[in-house]
Amino acid sequence: MASTLRLELPPDTRLQVTPEQFMRLAAANRNLRLERNANGELIVMPPTGGESGQRNFSLIGQLAAWVASHPDLGEGFDSSTGFLLPNGAIRSPDVAWVRRRRWQALTPEQRRGFPPLCPDFVIELRTACDDLAPLQAKMQEYISQGTELGWLINPQQRQVDCYRPGSEMERFDHPLELSGEPVLPGFRLPLSPIWL
Repeated sequence: MASTLRLELPPDTRLQVTPEQFMRLAAANRNLRLERNANGELIVMPPTGGESGQRNFSLIGQLAAWVASHPDLGEGFDSSTGFLLPNGAIRSPDVAWVRRRRWQALTPEQRRGFPPLCPDFVIELRTACDDLAPLQAKMQEYISQGTELGWLINPQQRQVDCYRPGSEMERFDHPLELSGEPVLPGFRLPLSPIWL
């Protein structure tokens, strides 16, 4: 069962959809979660179910607590934030974090819009209806665009795929905890709330 609906723009308009136009489209359709991949396809993501929402809330809360205790290191973001990646895609990870120096290097206008950067750390949470292959491709995209650490959490199989630049994806079966070292110093993510 596919979890996303892809809307293709005609080939002659793909390159004409600027980040500003995409922002207006997203603002006019606030009830939709939209992404744009590097090929110009618009991706509509359905809302999650209760269990996925509960899991995502736990992930955000745990990262938020770490960010609050390490305020000089960076900023955290939820899934409503779209990031303009270097390849032109506009992606919204379920959880993201950006180093403070990179965030502060953006202009106020860039911060208000889709920040033109790839987060340093991302989490994608697989829902019960998500196909795994597109999520794995999305994680590879984050890494190729500058993410230093990415976790694809798959509650259905109780697995976590860990992505880092320059190395193969590493899969953990039934982990109890994840470490964000060295990207997120001291951040440890207990997974018991995610496995429910």
